[in-house]
Amino acid sequence: MNLRKHIEDQLPGWRARLKRLITQYGRVKVAEINVAQILGGIRDVKALVTDISCVDPYQGIRLRGYTIPELLQLLPKPPGAEMPLLGGLYFLLLVGRIPTFEEAMEVEGEWKKRQEVPAYVYDVVRALPRDTSAMALFSLAVLAMERESKFTREYGRGLKKEDYWIPTLEDSLDLTARAPAIAAFIYNYKFREGQVVPPKPELDWAANFGYMIGIENEEYYELARLYFVIHSDHESGNVSAHTTYLVSSALSDVYYAVSAGLNGLAGPLHGRANQEAMEWLLEVYEKYQGVPTKEQLTEYAWETLNAGKVIPGYGHAILRITDPRFTAQLEFGEKVMANYDLFRLAKLVYETVPEVLKQQGKAKDPWPNVDAISGVLQRYYGVMDSKDGDSGGFYTVLFGVSRILGVTANTVWARALGAPIERPKSVTTRMLEKIVAEQTGAEFPLDEASVYDRGCGEL
Repeated sequence: MNLRKHIEDQLPGWRARLKRLITQYGRVKVAEINVAQILGGIRDVKALVTDISCVDPYQGIRLRGYTIPELLQLLPKPPGAEMPLLGGLYFLLLVGRIPTFEEAMEVEGEWKKRQEVPAYVYDVVRALPRDTSAMALFSLAVLAMERESKFTREYGRGLKKEDYWIPTLEDSLDLTARAPAIAAFIYNYKFREGQVVPPKPELDWAANFGYMIGIENEEYYELARLYFVIHSDHESGNVSAHTTYLVSSALSDVYYAVSAGLNGLAGPLHGRANQEAMEWLLEVYEKYQGVPTKEQLTEYAWETLNAGKVIPGYGHAILRITDPRFTAQLEFGEKVMANYDLFRLAKLVYETVPEVLKQQGKAKDPWPNVDAISGVLQRYYGVMDSKDGDSGGFYTVLFGVSRILGVTANTVWARALGAPIERPKSVTTRMLEKIVAEQTGAEFPLDEASVYDRGCGEL
């Protein structure tokens, strides 16, 4: 398989670079950490490595160095389409360069060979009530496939450490090939007749997802391609990416690791934010029985903020501009659904809410992120997130299908470069107090229950 050879050819140079950094410059300091960062979720601490993506505060996510607009322009596309093949994106994530059309189609072809989902995976989903969270079903389905792991089998036979990445690549190709079919079945189980729809041989990876949930519409195929490109990776520090990396660092295979990452993605502060953004828009629409005026929307935004809530879909930990992933979706919507009420509402929110957030003065980034509009585009084509009495989460499953591309690419490279198990050292609150006391002279009362004061090593 050419993907393996493309990676194999790069490994000697990459391994030499890492060895030099560790052996010759291992004691060079990269960053200092303070008490606020330790107690504030390790925010902004430079402690992870990925060469696959980074977030520029003023240009947005870059995948292998390319911005979202560049990717949408440069990646190979199906004949007659405007949005790229996901096989081309996965080639880029794994290999590091824009592929030719033939190379993108080679990945698409590899996925077609591997896309059949074992029947027992569907049985696992059917064993749970239909109103089970879509993300719980997705995570369980991925975990159930662990018995298919080629890495686990090869490791048990005495696989050499420098070759760990090879069966990991195989597992990654298997999992990414099957993810759209699993997600489609979960959708059909929850919202349709529960059917297993075989993919169409002539459709690409992204388009087949739409076909398998009953949407035979080239416009939606284009949206699926766009959606899966822009959600595919986002550095290594977000919860889903970091969780996947952490679990895989213990040499757990990609099924264990990705299932764990999906559990993190399901959280309201991460991937589920798209669901909350859609729910907020629907609240506004219901309150005003349609699209409100700008003045009414401003009033409602202040009501939300004054109640101690956030406006979902707005703000970002790193970005200080409108998220280019939002812009790409907005431009898509302008072309195909400009008169759709919920799209008009999302656009009005974009024109209104940033100014409200600026006036409030609390948000570092008042601009929309990727979640602010993604649900609207899906809903236009009839794709549901939830129904009455249901915990929802299907829009986050879509996010997960895409994010599997990024986290598996990172896992392959971590194995190829021999990344160690991740094991940071923790400190106690009492240790932090003693550090502050030594540096500032501040006094803190003795903590009789402190494990540190009962003997826990040096600071």
